[in-house]
Order: sequence, then structure tokens, then C-alpha cells
Amino acid sequence: MAANSPRARLRALGPELLGFAAAGICAYAADLGLFIWLRGPVGLDPLTAKSLSFVAGCSVAYAGNALGTYRRKSAGISRLRQYAVFFAVNIAGALVQLLCIAVSHYGLGFTSQRADTVSGAGIGMALATVLRFWGTRTLVFRSTGRTTGRTTGRSAGTEASWTG
Repeated sequence: MAANSPRARLRALGPELLGFAAAGICAYAADLGLFIWLRGPVGLDPLTAKSLSFVAGCSVAYAGNALGTYRRKSAGISRLRQYAVFFAVNIAGALVQLLCIAVSHYGLGFTSQRADTVSGAGIGMALATVLRFWGTRTLVFRSTGRTTGRTTGRSAGTEASWTG
């Protein structure tokens, strides 16, 4: 199999994708659970509830990626600055989710809690995840050619994964 074939590139990305997905699942659970609680028993409007749940999910995702998936990548910047860039990438993803809720709730008239959950935490999250993966790997944890820890002769894409 050629080293630059789509299959080879996907295989090299596999461990990174798995690590990103594991961190994302934990963040998704925090985001969704808080959103449902804020939207239901607390009684907040859908956009406020999603905004607050986003901050919690973003923090969980950063911790999972910084301490797990990309723990061996050194971008040469402080963790605080790295979190700020990560937060900015995730704000772009959150805007995608908020737009989905706004269109569904206010534009299409689907005003139930279930409709808000499907549009924000379902459709919006799926679209935002593609944007977040790209931003996380290219803007936040980009490779500078240096890694911390031992190298094992693997490609740079799998070197930083907690699954590979």
C-alpha cells in the first residue's frame, strides 16, 4: 500500500481520531447533561443553556486532549495560551451549534426541549465536531517537529495518541 494513499493516511490518523473521539465523548456527556438540566429543571432559554453547557464541555475536551490525545505534542506555547486558542476553536464550533438551535427554535418554530436538544446537541454537534477536529489538530496542538517523551519510530500522527 502506498504511503500517501487515502487508506494509509486514514490508518495513520486512526489513533488520533480515537483519542479525539474519547475526549469528545466525555465533553459531549458534560455538555449534554448540563444543557438538559439547565433547559429543564433550571428553566433557562435554549441559547443561554447551550452557552453555559458549552463552557463546561470545552473545558472537559481540552483536558482530555491536552492530557491524553495530544499530550506528547509541544507547540512551544504556554498551556494558558494553548487553552485560549482551543477555546477560540470551540467558540467557532459553538456558534455552529447555536445557529442550528436558532434556526430550529426561532426560524422553523420547533420549540420543544426535545427539538432544541436534537438541533443543538445532535445536528449542531455533528457539524461542529468536524470543525473542532480540524482546528484542534492544526491550530492548537500543531506539531513543531518536537515532541516530549520517547519516540517509538511511529509516524508523527500516531505518536501523540493515548490509544496508539
